[in-house]
Amino acid sequence: MRRLWPLVLLLSACAPVLVGVDPKRLPDPQDWDPKPAQMEWWYASGWVEPYAFHFAFFKAYAPPAYRILGLPGSLFGPFHAAHLALTDLRTGKRVFLEVSDQDLFAPRGRAEAGPYLEVSGWRFYRENGGFRLLAGPVDLRLRPLKPPVVHPPGYSGTEETGRLYYQSYTRLEAWGQVLGEEARGEAWADHQWGEQFSGLSATWDWLSLHLSDGSELMAYQVKGAKGEVVQVLGSRVDPLGRVEGVELRFLPLEAWKSPSGHTYTLAWRLVGPGLDLEVRPRFLEGEILSRTTRVAYWEGPVVGEGALRGYPVRARGMGEFVAGPWRP
Repeated sequence: MRRLWPLVLLLSACAPVLVGVDPKRLPDPQDWDPKPAQMEWWYASGWVEPYAFHFAFFKAYAPPAYRILGLPGSLFGPFHAAHLALTDLRTGKRVFLEVSDQDLFAPRGRAEAGPYLEVSGWRFYRENGGFRLLAGPVDLRLRPLKPPVVHPPGYSGTEETGRLYYQSYTRLEAWGQVLGEEARGEAWADHQWGEQFSGLSATWDWLSLHLSDGSELMAYQVKGAKGEVVQVLGSRVDPLGRVEGVELRFLPLEAWKSPSGHTYTLAWRLVGPGLDLEVRPRFLEGEILSRTTRVAYWEGPVVGEGALRGYPVRARGMGEFVAGPWRP
């Protein structure tokens, strides 16, 4: 054990002080750089005809009780992983790929200022005022059509579940190649970070929707460890890029039981002042059983229609519904 003390001291000196969420302080919507947080992720998802895509890059420190070679796992720096889910909008055929630096001896991933994110050759980074995504069979450029926003009240989660700051580019032009085909459409990008052990201390139902009136709607229902709803968030970004909070309710319409035995509510009615919108999955199949994060969730394209402020409105976007921990 004495031989390990120099290593312990070296790692301790390099270990960052992890930051949490201060509910009284909002993040800068322009700042998408990595933070020394327990959990952090960047998402890019949307419809790029003829596919829908979902890309996620995760950076997380091991929980305090997790050990590597008998030492606290957090001393070895953050773990990086990335997910890519593709849905053929013509047939519903799914492709899911994931990479990580989970193996102690694997090349380490990177999350650097910019942001510049890389793991196992997959990259997501700033380029020419937008973003570039190079991940397996995907090569996409993403150009913001609106400025980034911080969703009111600035974070998701509670003191009990842990909180995550939350900012987005709610509408980006997207073009490039997917599975060797030319693809073009619109996307949504997210950045969240904080002290929440996502998928363990909290699960959620989340929708990102592009509306036919030129606005975007984010709907987010956070659940505690026992599956109880502890927070409901809604925000609308108007056609000029201004964000406002929206009071809403999630009313379940239809559930689906996956082949793995998890049950997901996939069809919802979103109701609030001046809002009545039904949202349904484009295809039922969409479950992701991740080996790297060990969390089961459904992710895929959704469509909707209803009324906003007295006018008919249509919606399309992406939904994410998290079941919780999963063991391979």
